[in-house]
Amino acid sequence: MTTLRKKTMVLALAGILTTQLAACGTIFYPERKGQRSGRIDPVVAIADGVGLLFFLVPGVIAFAVDFSNGTIYLPGGRAEHQPKLTPDNINDTLYTATGKTIDWSQQNITVSQLEGAHDFTGYNMTPAQG
Repeated sequence: MTTLRKKTMVLALAGILTTQLAACGTIFYPERKGQRSGRIDPVVAIADGVGLLFFLVPGVIAFAVDFSNGTIYLPGGRAEHQPKLTPDNINDTLYTATGKTIDWSQQNITVSQLEGAHDFTGYNMTPAQG
């Protein structure tokens, strides 16, 4: 009977240790990777905290991995915040990046989402007159 109990304890310990080394938030919520900040998820924090209570080093590693991956944060934090887009905001951002602005009174304006400044190539943009 002691052999079965010992094997069970070893397997349970190995499972807990593996979970803590992989970090709970990364296992529970892999879709949260990449968040930079926000409110901390209490479930993930408590799960990582259990690792601190029983095993200090794996608990610290679990917290470090969850914070670096961003999986410890609840969705809807500052990482997902999108600023309100207005013609003035767009012009300010565009002028800062390229030195050009848009005349919003034109009839033939096409708005499209670009990934970065490199996507501006090919657009015939001239500085606003005024």
